[in-house]
Order: sequence, then structure tokens, then C-alpha cells
Amino acid sequence: MPLKQSFCTPCFTDESHTLDDVCAEAARLGYIAAEWWGRDDTQFAEQVACVQRHGLIVVSICGHASLGEGLNDPAQHDRIEAELRESIDLAVAHSIPGLICFSGNRRPGVSDDEGIAMTAQGLRRVAEYAEEKGINLNIELLNSKIDHAGYQADHTAWGVAVCEAVNSPRVKLLYDIYHMQIMEGDVIRTIRENIQWIGHFHTAGNPGRHDLDTEQELNYPAICRAIAEAGYEGYLGHEFTPKGDPLDALSRAFDTCRIA
Repeated sequence: MPLKQSFCTPCFTDESHTLDDVCAEAARLGYIAAEWWGRDDTQFAEQVACVQRHGLIVVSICGHASLGEGLNDPAQHDRIEAELRESIDLAVAHSIPGLICFSGNRRPGVSDDEGIAMTAQGLRRVAEYAEEKGINLNIELLNSKIDHAGYQADHTAWGVAVCEAVNSPRVKLLYDIYHMQIMEGDVIRTIRENIQWIGHFHTAGNPGRHDLDTEQELNYPAICRAIAEAGYEGYLGHEFTPKGDPLDALSRAFDTCRIA
């Protein structure tokens, strides 16, 4: 089966390209899904309706606020639990399979092992509810070298350790290929060895976080073949800033990652 491709709507909409424009073109190209980072509660239902009008579905949104103040801080657990429970209910209402979760930034005097334990503790508080409702909690892996200084979930092994500690079929990783290329490389081997823990993928070219073209270093056709051959059944979401026309970039990304 081909990989199921989605796109992060904020990357491809601008003053000249409305959400309706982008969704219409995405559906024509063969995309089946869209996603958001966060949500504006006053417009969310309207945005979902726009996506669905074009035969697409929404597959991922952020589950809780604050990338920097996240699950590795017990002082945030009450807030995050409440936000995640609300987001899980929203995801069920709109048939959204995954929510993005954040470790938060490293805190002084707190080791990586302690951060793993605290993040797992926070996720355990809501994992059973996510299991009951059938919603994945995807911990996003981000680079701490260029884009998100101090972020703790910046290596695959750290994220896997959290998933193992929680031990829930609904706690997974959002493996961002761009971010993990910056932090550790060895992308295909890492994906193959950890595919059981991955609930969602994001793409972007490195360096620059732009198009998946030949001017960047990641071999996306090979990476996508490896993902498909590993038996992955989730979504691959394009999350990059186009160098030129967003609709052209959307088309080229789809063709690059279309693995039969």
C-alpha cells in the first residue's frame, strides 16, 4: 500500500492560498489528510468542515499547550492532563487519530533519566483514557541544536525510553525526519529499529526546513520506501516552508514520497 500522505496546513496557506484552495488542490493530487499544530477554538469546527468538504480528514493536532513547559515537569501535569483529556474528546468528535505531546525543555539539575521518568509519569495519568477512546498520544521528537534549544525529547532513544516506561499502545512518537537528521542522522536504520514506537511522521528538507528537493541532504524516496517496507500504517505529514509556490511544493512533495 502507498504511504498515506498529509500536510500541515499552516505551511501551505498564505494570503494568496486559502485553506479551501490548498485542500482542493491536495485532494486532486491524492492527499487524504491534513493537520494542524494548534487550534483556534473559534475557527476549528469551520476548518475541519473545510477539510472534510474536499474529502480529506484531519489526522493530527497539538494535544496540549506549551512546547517548552511540558510533560517532564510535574508542576505542569495537572494542566496538561486536563488539556489532553479535552483534546482527546475533541479528537474523538472529529475522528482525529493522533495528538502531539511535548516533553518540554530540560530543567536545571534534572537528568535525562529523571526527565524520562517524569514525562512517563505525566503520560500515565491520561494513557488509559487515550486507550479507551482510541487516540494516540505522539511525543514529538525535535532538534535542540538549531530550532528548539533546550528541548529534551531530542533523540529517538530518549523518546523510546518514555514509551517503554508508560507501556501503553496509545503512547507513541512523532518522528520528525528533519529534526532527527540534525540530531542523530542514521534515519533509515533508526526508523526500521523503532517502527513499533512511531505513531506519526513529519518531513522537511535539511538544511533549511524547506522542500524535499535535490538541494537538501535527505533521500526521501529511500526513506519512504523503508517506512512502507517496515509495515507502517500511519500518516506521513509534510511540515516544511516552501521556497516558492505552496501548491507546487505540495505537488512535488507528494510525488517524491509516493511509494507504491
